[in-house]
Amino acid sequence: MIKNYSEFEKGKLLLIDKPWGWTSFEVVKRIKKKIISFSKKIKIGHAGTLDPLATGLLIILTGKYTKKVDSIQNYKKTYTGIIKMGCVTPSFDSETKEYNFSSTSHITSELIQKISKKFIGEINQYPPSFSALKIEGKRFYEYARKGKKIKNMKPRRVRIYQFNILKIGIPYIKFLIECGKGTYIRSIAQDFGIKINSGAYLLSLRRERIGPFSIKNSSKELE
Repeated sequence: MIKNYSEFEKGKLLLIDKPWGWTSFEVVKRIKKKIISFSKKIKIGHAGTLDPLATGLLIILTGKYTKKVDSIQNYKKTYTGIIKMGCVTPSFDSETKEYNFSSTSHITSELIQKISKKFIGEINQYPPSFSALKIEGKRFYEYARKGKKIKNMKPRRVRIYQFNILKIGIPYIKFLIECGKGTYIRSIAQDFGIKINSGAYLLSLRRERIGPFSIKNSSKELE
C-alpha cells in the first residue's frame, strides 16, 4: 500500500477496509507508524469514525488532503448489517450483553417492511450512551461504562435516504441503509426494536460506501 512516501506530504487519500475490533484511531496510528520515518511533520487523519465492532470503508487523509475531512464527512454513507430482535443491549450493539428478552411471535415480514419505511427522511435520534461524543470534557462511553446516566442528552436531526430490508430470518434482519452525516446505525437498530415492540440491537455493521468511494476499491494491507 505504501510505496512512494513523498506523496504523503503533498496529500494522499487512502481507502482502508477497517478490520473488526480496531478503532479508527488505531488504523490512523498504524499508518502513521509506517510513514513516520519519512517525515514527522506529515498530518494524518480519518474522515468518518467507524465503531470498533464495525468493519468496512474508512478514509484516511494525509498531508494537505487533511483539509478535505469536513467535505468528505458530508457525503452520504451506505451500510449493510444485521439487526437482532427480541432483546436489547446497553451499547445498542454486541459490545455488551443481551438483556430484557421479549417475544418476536407477532413479527411478520410485512410488519418489518412497514416499520423500516418509518425511518425514511429526516428523523430525530438520540446517540448511543456508548459513543465517543463528548459532554463536559468526557466521552459518553466513559460515563456509560461506570453506570452513570448522561444528563441533558439531546436528540440529533439526521437524514435517512434508504432503508432496504435485504433478508429476513426472524429474529434477524439483514438491511442496507444510506444516510447522511451524524447518523448512528446502532440508534436506528434500537429505535427499530421500540417501534416493532420487541427490542432490538445491531449485531453487525459494514460500511460499503462514502460518497463516490467504495469498499471495493479499498485495501486491507495494514501490517
